[in-house]
Amino acid sequence: MMKMRVVRLLMLDAGIIAASVWLVFLLRFDFAIPQQYMRMLPYALLIHIVVHAACFFGFKVYNSLWRYTGMGEILLLLKASALTFAGVVVVNMTTHLFVHSYRLPISIYSSVGYVFLGIAGIRMISRLMNDRFESTEVPVESEGNLLIVGAGKAGILVTKDIKHSRFKFMNPVAFIDDDPAKQKREVMGLPIVGDRSYIPEAVKQLDIAFIIIALPTASSSATQEIIEICKSTKAQIKIMPSMTDILNGKMAVNMIREVSVNDLLGRAPVENDSEEIRENLRSETVLITGAGGSIGSELCRQLAVYRPKEMLLLGHGENSIYLIEQELRRLYPEQVIHPIIADIQDISRIESVFHNYRPTIVYHAAAHKHVPLMEMNPAEAIKNNVIGTRNLAEASDKYGVKRFILISSDKAVNPTSVMGATKRVAEMIIHDQNTLSKTAFAAVRFGNVLGSGGVSFHYLKDKLRMEDRLQSHIWIWCVIS
Repeated sequence: MMKMRVVRLLMLDAGIIAASVWLVFLLRFDFAIPQQYMRMLPYALLIHIVVHAACFFGFKVYNSLWRYTGMGEILLLLKASALTFAGVVVVNMTTHLFVHSYRLPISIYSSVGYVFLGIAGIRMISRLMNDRFESTEVPVESEGNLLIVGAGKAGILVTKDIKHSRFKFMNPVAFIDDDPAKQKREVMGLPIVGDRSYIPEAVKQLDIAFIIIALPTASSSATQEIIEICKSTKAQIKIMPSMTDILNGKMAVNMIREVSVNDLLGRAPVENDSEEIRENLRSETVLITGAGGSIGSELCRQLAVYRPKEMLLLGHGENSIYLIEQELRRLYPEQVIHPIIADIQDISRIESVFHNYRPTIVYHAAAHKHVPLMEMNPAEAIKNNVIGTRNLAEASDKYGVKRFILISSDKAVNPTSVMGATKRVAEMIIHDQNTLSKTAFAAVRFGNVLGSGGVSFHYLKDKLRMEDRLQSHIWIWCVIS
């Protein structure tokens, strides 16, 4: 198939070359070619076709696809034509040395220029026709107008990709760019309507449904600012990957994605050593309290990935524990799981659980967390968050648990609510136990942050003192996911 394509291209180019040489002969002799030059014409045609073909193959001109012909392909063709001109001159002059009657006028060499224009022209026409065909082959009604932030190379790439897409559902209408030199100018037929501050106005005036941020080299702070401006509009926001992701090979420059919480983070996400975590958990029996809750259930999902020896799912609500148990059994059928219905306020029941299952790591996520409700029911907050935590801490110390991690709250910092105060007392209990027990007690705070739907916890080994900032001897990293 490839060989037939090259043969067809070569035959087409040979026709262009022959027509160009013939045209130059006609123009040189005012359309009345003398008989002696008519005899030379077949040899001249043969020489020009062979030299052109050799140079085009040498520069791999036939490796390019016409549908993507651009400046790169035109420059390659120009280089091949320059070498062809030199080759044609050398071959014709060498032929004259051996055949004295073969002597072409110097003006004949201008045919190389006509050949270049003919071959480049037919390729560009093919590219334009292909673009027109692709853009109309599948008529899809646009779902909305598109505003592109960034009129640089990335923005142009996005615009080209969308304009040439046969399944186009965005209609590019304008650019936004902070460069004053670009204001009120046009790129690819689209106006640059203003800088980033003009985005809300542009969305209203142009009825924008989509915004693409095409600034892969922009700083994190600049990207955050632009995203915040875009979020104030009704438009759907998409973003190109950063240059770091492009250079690392994680994403291509033309991969458009949704705006993620990492774009607003202001720093690179922390990477975890999954193998070290897996190694640490492999031989452990892990108890998760509040396992049916939003935090506890997500914690169970994250821990199950690392396949601990056993998982104890403890909770007060039977339905929530049943649901997370069934989910984990479906996803990890080989994982040993024990669902436990228990109230952490019941010290005898907690003692029974620790005696029967002997957990080695405890993640204490069970708590009342709803601030307004705890204001109306302070006694329940104290019983669950304070007394329940004390019961678990004492049982962990008594039964030789290796590590105990309390899931606390940022509302424990200078607490102004009942819930925050009870969590602060729970932290103080853990702090006190850490100074007295062989069990390594720790606590970690988290709050209402981007994309919160649970937490994943990973830990290392070093023992640290836990002060008001609640550093722990087991380093726990919380990622809101």
